[in-house]
Amino acid sequence: MKTLLIFGVSSKLGTGYQVLQLAKQIYPNWRYIVLVRDNDFAKQLSSQGVESYVGDATDVSLVKQLCELASADATIVSTLGGETGNYQAQRVIIDCAEQVGIKQMVLVTSLGCGDSWSTLSDKAKQAFGNAVREKSLAELWLQTSTLNFVILRPGGLRDGEMTQHAECYYQQEVHGFVYRIDLAKIIIDKIATNQFEQRAYSVVDPSLNVTY
Repeated sequence: MKTLLIFGVSSKLGTGYQVLQLAKQIYPNWRYIVLVRDNDFAKQLSSQGVESYVGDATDVSLVKQLCELASADATIVSTLGGETGNYQAQRVIIDCAEQVGIKQMVLVTSLGCGDSWSTLSDKAKQAFGNAVREKSLAELWLQTSTLNFVILRPGGLRDGEMTQHAECYYQQEVHGFVYRIDLAKIIIDKIATNQFEQRAYSVVDPSLNVTY
């Protein structure tokens, strides 16, 4: 039985929540542990059989406690967003995972991170450049850790029904959008098939036929 320790389940509309709900449908026997900020939301998830804890991902003692609870065989999924504090939180998660002996992590960032920075337009850099830089630092911290990882850099995230046409691109310049549910499916498939390839992939859905 796999255990998923998920950070970034902030609302019913977010990618983290989509990952949790879709995984529960496909793999009901997996164990799910999440960290959320809201008590009422935590109670809702607990009623679904999810081990839910309330707090902040920058809380070192709490994150380490959750990593220990999940055990070394767990897989961490982090879909944390935000313009400030992202790197600090991701670093805490990665450091605690290493200390406990967890070996696998999926990190969701965004197009423009890391070596794809140059593909962003000046307008995009001005609009959300700080968030991208924070996420880029998180990518680097993970890439230089002892964890086996996959980094997913989605294009513009949208809500919609699954198309199953989203694709991962390695070291290619791509632009576009992807539905959160399709990104969630890719994350789950990577975990289920142990595709932790130490790579960063851009993720867009070419069938949406839209660009930035």
